[in-house]
Amino acid sequence: MNYRNLRGYLREKYGGRIGKICIDGGFTCPNRDGKCGTGGCIYCTGRGSGEHITEGLPIGEQVRAALARGKSDGYIAYFQNFTNTYAPPSVLKEKYDAALTDRRIVALAVGTRPDCIDREITELIASYKARLDVWVELGLQTASDGTARIINRGYKTEVFTSAVRQLHSYGIPVVAHMIIGLPGESPADDYRTAELFNSLGVFGVKIHSLYIPRGTELEKMYLKGEYTPLTLDEYASRAAGVIARLRPDTVLHRITGDCPSDLLVAPEWNADKNAVIAKINERLSALGGQGALA
Repeated sequence: MNYRNLRGYLREKYGGRIGKICIDGGFTCPNRDGKCGTGGCIYCTGRGSGEHITEGLPIGEQVRAALARGKSDGYIAYFQNFTNTYAPPSVLKEKYDAALTDRRIVALAVGTRPDCIDREITELIASYKARLDVWVELGLQTASDGTARIINRGYKTEVFTSAVRQLHSYGIPVVAHMIIGLPGESPADDYRTAELFNSLGVFGVKIHSLYIPRGTELEKMYLKGEYTPLTLDEYASRAAGVIARLRPDTVLHRITGDCPSDLLVAPEWNADKNAVIAKINERLSALGGQGALA
């Protein structure tokens, strides 16, 4: 393996197979409800990155159902879609507690926006560290504020930087998300985002390919000829370039994105995740592996 992947990290840490329970916490997003914007980011569907989750069930039922069909030695409770710190701390505690009722759950992961992190919320999340491992996932996507305006992100990069530092001050690791192939971006933009992650000392990184889901603003741009997705070769080369520039101790939680087949408009290669990962590994091997260019 040319990079430090999450599966290997978890097996090394826990001595067994660790699965992930993706949870719909029933949240919305300040970039949808009007607080900082409406419509969300241009690539966001009505499920807020939770396209693979069955919605509508209480949190406890979601967890019990996942445990019943799972075969892992332990599990991560991952609050995934929309903004999972976008509520008063008392509401957040009730939701997090509902997911942490089984001893097989070894970690709590909270996906959110950096503009929805404050001291009170940070203290709440930190309070779970005595029981299990905890990390927060922040969707930066790009270090470029210019690109952020194009994708309707709704906050400046300095907000991300401040959130990471606050979380780190409470001993909470951060997993940073980035997207390769955003409108107008070049490999140099990708590498600047990787350099920011290195400078902040994030625990993990998720690298997503920019696919085009149905019903999004990005689909409209694509159909009007305003956006052309990367080819598989372009994406693999750029992802490999990012990984080669990340610190060797950074855990790669994913290196591509996968869209449900019924929502995928383009590119077609996104549907074959194994082929994408194989191509990235091929390019990364030629560069010398993770950290070779850091």
